[in-house]
Amino acid sequence: MAGHPTSAYNAAVDEFRHREFPMLRGESFPIPPLPKAPSKRCVTVLNKQADSVYLDHAGSTVCAKSLMDSFAAELSSVLYGNPHSASWPSQLSTTRIEDIRLRLLGFFKADPAEYDLVFVANATAGVKLVVEAMRSLPHGYVYAHHQACHTSLVGAREDALHAACLDDDGVQSWIQGQDPFHDVAAESTALFSFSAQSHMNGRRYPLSWAKRLKDQAATGSRQLYTLLDAASLSATSQLDLGAPELAADFIVLSLYKIFGFPDVGALIVRRSAEAVFDHRRYFGGGTVDMVVCVKEQWHARKAQFLHERLEDGTLPFHNIMAVDAAMTVHKKLFGSMDRVSAHTRFLASKLYKGLRSLQHGNGVPVCALYTDCPDALESPPTGPIVSFNLVNSDGGWVSLAEFDKLAILKGMHVRTGGLCSPGSIATSLGLEPWEMRRNLSAGFRCGTDNDIMAGKPTGVIRASLGAMSTISDVEKFLGFMTEFFVEQSAPIPATVSPQRPAKHAAPLRVKAITVYPIKSCAGFNVAVGTRWEVRPEGLAWDREWCLVHRGSGQALNQKRYPKMALLRPYLDFHRGLLRVEHQEPGQKEAYRFVEIPLSAKPDLFDKRSHQTSSRVCGEEISAQSYSSSEINDFFADALGVPCVLARFPAGGRGLSSRTTKARMQKYQRPCKTRQPLPGAFPDIPSPPDSDSEQQQLGRILLANESPMLLVHSSSVVALNQEIERRGGEAVSDATFRPNVVIESLPDQPGEPAYSEDSWDGVRIGDQDFKFLGACRRCHMVCVDQVTAERRQEPFSTLAKTRRFDGKVYFGSHMRHEKAKGHGVASQLPMIMVGDSVSVYDEGFP
Repeated sequence: MAGHPTSAYNAAVDEFRHREFPMLRGESFPIPPLPKAPSKRCVTVLNKQADSVYLDHAGSTVCAKSLMDSFAAELSSVLYGNPHSASWPSQLSTTRIEDIRLRLLGFFKADPAEYDLVFVANATAGVKLVVEAMRSLPHGYVYAHHQACHTSLVGAREDALHAACLDDDGVQSWIQGQDPFHDVAAESTALFSFSAQSHMNGRRYPLSWAKRLKDQAATGSRQLYTLLDAASLSATSQLDLGAPELAADFIVLSLYKIFGFPDVGALIVRRSAEAVFDHRRYFGGGTVDMVVCVKEQWHARKAQFLHERLEDGTLPFHNIMAVDAAMTVHKKLFGSMDRVSAHTRFLASKLYKGLRSLQHGNGVPVCALYTDCPDALESPPTGPIVSFNLVNSDGGWVSLAEFDKLAILKGMHVRTGGLCSPGSIATSLGLEPWEMRRNLSAGFRCGTDNDIMAGKPTGVIRASLGAMSTISDVEKFLGFMTEFFVEQSAPIPATVSPQRPAKHAAPLRVKAITVYPIKSCAGFNVAVGTRWEVRPEGLAWDREWCLVHRGSGQALNQKRYPKMALLRPYLDFHRGLLRVEHQEPGQKEAYRFVEIPLSAKPDLFDKRSHQTSSRVCGEEISAQSYSSSEINDFFADALGVPCVLARFPAGGRGLSSRTTKARMQKYQRPCKTRQPLPGAFPDIPSPPDSDSEQQQLGRILLANESPMLLVHSSSVVALNQEIERRGGEAVSDATFRPNVVIESLPDQPGEPAYSEDSWDGVRIGDQDFKFLGACRRCHMVCVDQVTAERRQEPFSTLAKTRRFDGKVYFGSHMRHEKAKGHGVASQLPMIMVGDSVSVYDEGFP
């Protein structure tokens, strides 16, 4: 601890808290135990990365440094055993678990005489326990849920005899006596579920609903139970189960949302509702006093406590020990949940007002907000969640996928998409059931890039403030929004460029040709003077192999596994081998390599591989997996990922073939006015939204979208000038992983940067190539192809200079056009480095 005296550390923490937590000024701050090696920056001491902004319920996770130190100290000094044993370590575990159970009930102000707490894996597991009990009732159950419920609560309808989704008015009508199940036999028990706080937009719902509904049910003949989802509310507010208006029978919550660690949930059951579980059929180890299974079949359930009957199997006792440490550290850092609530509400209000104030240069608001102002004088108030979508200066929606790419690049930790909140999303975005079915038919899936369907977004952006969120988090996020999504200037007209001939011999030539034998691995540069075959699927040997994750079946890519750039292939045609070398940057020892036959002999492949499907860019394929452990272990060891090498040779059908997905973008279509960004044009009617709506032309192997990718070196030079002007480092042509790079001839004016946006195609040597549209970019271009390190450029600058219609583009997709006749040019098309390049500006032969 030399050089870091305790008093200096305490003062630094205190200064940090008062600076970043202004709502708590004047409060005393208990100081957590001094960590082993405090950082110079208190944010880091509290386990918060300096360059990241956490706005996804992650504020609580920054307690993790102190928490993990405390938890590690306990585990290194105390031995805990499986609670289902009479040994001393096991009995110690049992005692500690019961103490922690009582402490948690106290944390939620629940009287142990009225409530029991069951440890579960997560809130969803708690819901499933309730559903399992309800469906075991002699006459089943009917089910109603509020429309703001999480997907996990909506799913409870599938086991019900009858189900209904209620909005606010529907719940109020029920309270007033209009039973939604009046036509269902009264013998069936009713279950009503609702959320204390919407995890989609932070709206809070009356906790008194449960009591008022139960009072109403008491006048009828149907038994009613209520299930409260408190996971979102309890993350930043005090859940007071002692309040008289809170009469829910079952409460589910996630402890990691409160403390950041451990990943444990809780089901809290009102003792008056325990009888629901008497008909539960399944039992597991630890929940019975005796089981007979030889000659007779009967068992005796544990009867003293409900949690003894529901906690099947061995509890995650080490995680439960961590709950105790979590509560201790949480109290030291924050004192009470009321203080956390005040702090997060202040920050949410600041974020809400900041987003609401953002406007484009033409006055169009940048954000469409779905959250009420958090500091409005309403009851109940809105929680510290701000949900919104982005709008461009023309009033169009900005793609969530494009927002995600920039947010990840800039260390903004937010959540986007449907948020497992189908009712709230549909209501907020105005999505009718028929529209959602149409979107599914058109290819929309959770997590896909096509997140704007028929002019409507399919999800939202959610920023959630937590206990350790700070003012600087909010300010950095607002700065990020201003930098990338506020358009200061509106489109301005420009003079029309004079038309040129349909085809002209531009002073261009091929600078480089590269093939990528293994998808997402390094490229193989075609030597000068070597003519290379062009096939219908692209350049010969390009992306014919891929690495497939053993578990998920997904094809690996550099976006997730940047070390793939260090796997460098070499095509040795003399020996008939694909040699792949691997060496870490700065590694002194000799590199490792593996050699793979270019021939596709059947005995090289796993005979069972045809039974296992793989996925490339979300598309299901059938590739042939190699059976050699030597080959597969080489790649698995190099990447530290359980994977196998697979081949996807040309000529297949069905799942053994793929077709191009590339298409011309709106900004590439000719018109009379231009936008100020290079190569951009104003909106025209959109091309088809889904692959099923457009004609599929041209086959591809494992490339993402098209047979080939071309990059114009003049465009790379222009981009680098902009990167350097902004203080970044220039990037190479290889950054964009093109198949063909073209350049201007020496001492010739050549073609201007980004002119390829308007080309219909090119002739390289004696071969014609039709352009299929610009290449949509992601932050894979930020992986250094030499060192495999991640960086922010060039995507950061591309997002400011080459973003059209909410998407970032650079480079051009193209396919080979077979020449007419029977000569060598048509029978064996070839190109080479140094070939002259002619441009088709208008029309294509």
